[in-house]
Amino acid sequence: ASMASAGGEGTRLDQLKQSEAKQAGVNSDGWFAELSEMWPGEAFTMKVKETLFHEKSKYQDVLVFKSESYGNVLVLDGVIQCTDRDEFAYQEMITHLPLCALKQPAKKVLVIGGGDGGVLREITRHKSIEVIEICELDEMVPDVAKKFFPKMAVGFDDPRVKCHFQDGFKFLADVEPGTYDAIIVDSSDPVGPAASLFQKPFFDLVHRALSATGVVCTQAESIWLHMDIIQELHALCKDVFLSDSQGTVSYAYCTIPTYPSGQIGFMLSSKSSMNFKEPMQAAPEPEAGSGDAKGPLKYYSEDIHRAAFVLPQFAKKALNL
Repeated sequence: ASMASAGGEGTRLDQLKQSEAKQAGVNSDGWFAELSEMWPGEAFTMKVKETLFHEKSKYQDVLVFKSESYGNVLVLDGVIQCTDRDEFAYQEMITHLPLCALKQPAKKVLVIGGGDGGVLREITRHKSIEVIEICELDEMVPDVAKKFFPKMAVGFDDPRVKCHFQDGFKFLADVEPGTYDAIIVDSSDPVGPAASLFQKPFFDLVHRALSATGVVCTQAESIWLHMDIIQELHALCKDVFLSDSQGTVSYAYCTIPTYPSGQIGFMLSSKSSMNFKEPMQAAPEPEAGSGDAKGPLKYYSEDIHRAAFVLPQFAKKALNL
């Protein structure tokens, strides 16, 4: 499929797509530094207690280390994907923002990426869902998660979950139109293997795979570091999802200390007119005394749902909201 960006040649997404992903490493004094052209001139660093795993998969460099203060840390191509201490913020928000915004409870849900199992864990909290499919490119990621991140990998244990290890593009191209009530794109940054997940041909396939009232939620970077990328993605989603006064595209965010700038955003899109900002479904808290291994929600609530769409003035202006 053509990977041309909506913004033409020379946009930030186009430049990043050409970039080579970095290999991760721990420096000689025992610190890991997260260096990337996605955030030039700055880096988040963590003290390493012990390197637990470091191998190259078919697609990327995979590193797991035990940190001093955040538990185990998963790093792909030099970029932190999740840590024991704060992963719940991202997993809960990328999952429950779309699923709780639906007027009718979802029955069929697809995850693109998400090989650590965290998003799956959160989806399985919703009792209405009958089918959960995950399309993950790299089989090494679930294997590593099951060994080093069991609290996230528990998502794979639910009998409703079906795994497909293949390219998200190819998977979506073969799906019956209108199949899914929700699609969650839990992608890494638009450098290396995930670059194509930030391009128009991918969103055209997502649009086709969504039901008429379905919602897609995609990882959408930081307003502090990537406003240009967010503007491109916002324009792209509006181009794909808005037609004949129908359709909705909204941006939300959450705080999370180990993602660049301490926060991460989400782009929510639908073919139908929806008010994403108002939760329509109750937060999927476990029933009292159920002994649910997932435990209570730690970040998401109906109030947080509403607040997530309230953006600072500079971000509102950049997105013409």
